[in-house]
Amino acid sequence: MSSLDKLLDSVEWGEFRLGDLFDINPTKYYKLKNGKIISKNGKVPLISNSSTENGVMGFSNLKANNIGNTITCSDTTLGAETMYYQDKDFIGYSHIQHLVPKFKPFNKAIASVIISACTVATSKKYDYGNKFNRETMNKTLLQLPIKNGKMNFSFIEKFIAELEAERIAELEAYLVATNLKDYTLTTEEEKVLDDFENGKIIFNEYRIEDVLQWQPQKEIDPLKLGILKDVTEPLYPFYGQATVNNGIISYNQLSKNILNNKDAKSTILIHSNNQNIVYLETPFYLKDGHGATSVLQCKELNKINQMFIVASIDKVIKIKYSYNNKATKIELKNSIIELPSNNNQPAYQLMETFISAIQKLVIKDVVLYADTKISTSKEVVNAK
Repeated sequence: MSSLDKLLDSVEWGEFRLGDLFDINPTKYYKLKNGKIISKNGKVPLISNSSTENGVMGFSNLKANNIGNTITCSDTTLGAETMYYQDKDFIGYSHIQHLVPKFKPFNKAIASVIISACTVATSKKYDYGNKFNRETMNKTLLQLPIKNGKMNFSFIEKFIAELEAERIAELEAYLVATNLKDYTLTTEEEKVLDDFENGKIIFNEYRIEDVLQWQPQKEIDPLKLGILKDVTEPLYPFYGQATVNNGIISYNQLSKNILNNKDAKSTILIHSNNQNIVYLETPFYLKDGHGATSVLQCKELNKINQMFIVASIDKVIKIKYSYNNKATKIELKNSIIELPSNNNQPAYQLMETFISAIQKLVIKDVVLYADTKISTSKEVVNAK
């Protein structure tokens, strides 16, 4: 039995109502378009309905209008999938609820346990006709560690500390096994970073249609999955407009007649309703959305340079479009993105080199973080 299992076996559990732990109210937000709020050099996070990036849509130079060391959650989702701890003061957004703790102490460790408990409590409980709104948030019952009838804060913080130490050890083993501890930049990578920093890279504007080509697509009514089932076919992902799990709703074995991307080419999917962007390299099935999903490819596209291209597209469409102003195929085709250019053509190799360099810089931070955490853990263990 691991030390974490022993900890869990030793603790007593109690039931708490989320509304008794937090004041839950809509976040304060600016009644402005996203483009008027988000700035390239902004420092204040804008928290939206996104289920990624801790809910951060972008950053602003406007004054924060909600306090940090709190929790946010969208009231348009099916549970706690958009519930995040916010350490800094932030700008709110429509349909984002602000959970301000009524108790002390409160910190990231305690928030993470409460969010996990809320995720368990709401799993498969809500659907599109029964959203996880403020009323249901207040009534949600959570199972949390207790001592003498009160929340056991010391246990929570000890458990999270040990969990973090265990995960850091797993990360260290993974980095060694995959040779990712090598974060040394090549000469080409150093040059690209230097050119980028000094403004020597030429950027040109391109219509998305000039970079990516729209592909034919076959969509499926989810209610007909049973009819289309074919156990002789391989298992492939079924994509929809979900913003979690890379857009994958499920994996299915269906008739090959409704399969998209049979040649497993590098592909980008963009959904017009929520501007969600997904990259994939496998055949896939596509959820019926009346053509709302754009299926995009080009011969130069690959796993590395797509990161640059997707980021450029995301930067434009998340500000320009919304649910009420959809990123339709006509709109997307004429949307302008900026990409590095060589002889007036997108510089795909340069993008790859740049992304490779950025990955190494990120890995360097991860490796150094892991090394520091492991060293600290050893000092704590040896001191006991």
